[in-house]
Amino acid sequence: MNSLRLIRRHAVAFGRFAGLGSVLTLAASAALVLLSQWIPWTVANALTTVVSTVVATELHARVSFRHGRPGLAGHLKSAATMTLGWLVTSAAVGALAALRPDAGLVLQQTVYLSATALVGIGRYAVLRLAVFAEGTPRSGTGSDIRLRAAYDAAA
Repeated sequence: MNSLRLIRRHAVAFGRFAGLGSVLTLAASAALVLLSQWIPWTVANALTTVVSTVVATELHARVSFRHGRPGLAGHLKSAATMTLGWLVTSAAVGALAALRPDAGLVLQQTVYLSATALVGIGRYAVLRLAVFAEGTPRSGTGSDIRLRAAYDAAA
């Protein structure tokens, strides 16, 4: 495969990853705002991170990377990347709270979403290169193989 096709393939995969990730992040952000009204922010962040990670892993494996079902190993590796992401977002919002205790919701969400975007870029690289890398074993059916062949032909 020539390098232009390879760049295009990764750009398309990153576009799908970013689109799905953005939708899931905004949904998780809304859930975080709602949950944090009743439980501590860090606990709400952990809960939304766990739920969104499971959903994101399934969607990214199937849609972003055209890899098929991620299986337990894929979920665990993805969870490891999200654990690091959770620590980064928690540290960012915690630092904001320490530096600006009177920060409003808009600033809190700006910091949270900015940290999440940076985490997302790193997460894409790890998932693409290590977890759902091309050539890694896929748990798939014949239809997954046909979808991959159609994707390869279109790239």
